[in-house]
Amino acid sequence: MGSSRSMLFFITLAIIILHPVAPTIAQDDVMCTEKGEYCWKCSDTGTYTAGDEYQENLNSVLSSFSSNTQNNSGFYSSSRGQDSNKVNAIALCRGDLLQDSCQACLNDSTHSLLQNCSTQKEAIIWAERCMVRYSYNLIFGIEQTDPFQLLPSPNYPKNPEQFELVLTPLLGILSDRAASGNSLEKFAAGHATVPGGEPIYALAQCTPDIDKQNCSSCLKQSVTEIPICCGGKNGGRVLKPSCNLRYENNSFFASKDDSSVDIPAPAPKEAKKKSNTKQTVIIIVVVLVVFVTIFSSICFFFRVRKRRVKLEQDENSEDVSLVESLQYDFETIRSATDDFSDANKLGQGGFGAVYKGRLANGTYIAVKRLSKNSEQGDREFKTEVTLVAQLQHRNLVRLLGFCLKAGERILIYEYVPNTSLNHFIFDPIDQAHLDWETRYKIIGGIARGLLYLHEDSRLRIIHRDLKPSNILLDEDMNPKIADFGMARLFMMDQTQGDTNTIVGTYGYMAPEYVIYGRFSVKSDVFSFGVLVLEILSGKRISSFQNGENEEDLLSYAWRNWRDDTVANIMDPKLTTGLGIEMMRCIHIALLCVQENVASRPSMASVVSMLNSHSVTLSLPSRPAYYLQQKSGSDITGSDESKNSMHASGNKNSDFTEPYAR
Repeated sequence: MGSSRSMLFFITLAIIILHPVAPTIAQDDVMCTEKGEYCWKCSDTGTYTAGDEYQENLNSVLSSFSSNTQNNSGFYSSSRGQDSNKVNAIALCRGDLLQDSCQACLNDSTHSLLQNCSTQKEAIIWAERCMVRYSYNLIFGIEQTDPFQLLPSPNYPKNPEQFELVLTPLLGILSDRAASGNSLEKFAAGHATVPGGEPIYALAQCTPDIDKQNCSSCLKQSVTEIPICCGGKNGGRVLKPSCNLRYENNSFFASKDDSSVDIPAPAPKEAKKKSNTKQTVIIIVVVLVVFVTIFSSICFFFRVRKRRVKLEQDENSEDVSLVESLQYDFETIRSATDDFSDANKLGQGGFGAVYKGRLANGTYIAVKRLSKNSEQGDREFKTEVTLVAQLQHRNLVRLLGFCLKAGERILIYEYVPNTSLNHFIFDPIDQAHLDWETRYKIIGGIARGLLYLHEDSRLRIIHRDLKPSNILLDEDMNPKIADFGMARLFMMDQTQGDTNTIVGTYGYMAPEYVIYGRFSVKSDVFSFGVLVLEILSGKRISSFQNGENEEDLLSYAWRNWRDDTVANIMDPKLTTGLGIEMMRCIHIALLCVQENVASRPSMASVVSMLNSHSVTLSLPSRPAYYLQQKSGSDITGSDESKNSMHASGNKNSDFTEPYAR
């Protein structure tokens, strides 16, 4: 028995040291009452002033939860206000509560939360029977595991070993049942009996706005944290913004139909086996636990864990919550743009005009007013809102919101002051601002933005129209990728697909996409290679001609690299710079534009090549053949007739679609 307890101690110690979740800092920040009646956390990310518009919106949205007699699901989500005064809030009651009990808990919790967090713009409270949270940031449909709180019972079970053998599968089954719930309720409760007659009552619950996979992930992660806080105890709670677990040895819940779900306990273990067999099993368990925790840590720190996200085609409550939180009032946008005056017009693209605007609080915005006769339908518009709003990276243009009114479809983006890369590369005057250091920074930023889209974001995105006019530059000349109107959503284990609609710009599109309609992350890699050669040479892919020779920019670059005359490729205005870095960038660009898809590197490899000169580069072969006479045209069309594609010329505008579509 002493040996078993020693091994259990080392297992628990290994989990505490190696487990990548449940940081103690987050838990220490949470405050609880002495007896644990409720716990709360006031975020220090922002504050409001008593009596201001944010407080009015906060009071309004929270009071609507406790007074809502129409919703008996126990889950509430809503928003109030606009811009910096917008409040997003969620409330969740325990799934077995009747409406009166739910509203009473919400009323008490709201009162306590506003008292304890009187000026914070983000806070959460967990009571025994309900949870309330609010924020000025988007919180709907997003799995959130921080902050969290672990609350163990002070008591011990009669038979700790048998108790644990029943508890773990019980929590696992309830977690699966809760995750399989619908958009109104993700809750499961039940009980099992430990051999010897001791009962375990448990529940698992998620906020219904997150999907099945995220709910399951949150709950299963919480189950693994039980040994940290509550190992050897006969009760405990794991509290998180998106999910919670609880178990006790006495009944603390009642289902709405006055019945509970029986979960059969596992069969009792066989009689004691020989000591050496028992020790062998313990050693194997220890090794497996350490291996799993180390592997989990590596996956976490290198951010290679990927989540499968399924887009629902029909409207549901999750879509509605997200859309409501991003919606702007039409009159606000019209006032910000001076009624869409020509003086504020930044540019005109195939899907509509872009205007500069200024909100009442002084924030500058870029407003895309989609054409009424635009071919972009409701599905594309929903994709724009639901996808781009979830993409957060310094090298991507950020979507702030949208507006719909009487046929008007408007997208609101952050304003990026230095217009597009297209303007700086090819304008004879502004080209002087692009020294080698700036160009190298731009190349690296674009690569990191594409890597985020391909591998690190919650959704796998293929841009499909990467070109200089879709790269915006902020005040510090940092690049931001724009124009996601043609982006294609992928499940996280998918890398390619086929399409019946070819969209993009000739010259930047990979050959397998133009000819066969096949696109993948390697299609974006090809476009990136073309873009890098343009940045290095200062020449357009659409207008390059080597004297009287019919030689395109890609072939010209490859020939000069092969002949060791790379100076011919570089922009003559680059009088200073690191020759090794320049040559390496040309080498990387040529690898990206290989005709064979498999020969092109991934964006992860490209970023690694740019960051480290110790990474060995393979030799490129002749790049894909380039149809110069068709370059620089934006196209939309169908595979069914390659010869009947409709092309709209767009090669000379400095403001071609400067914001995401």
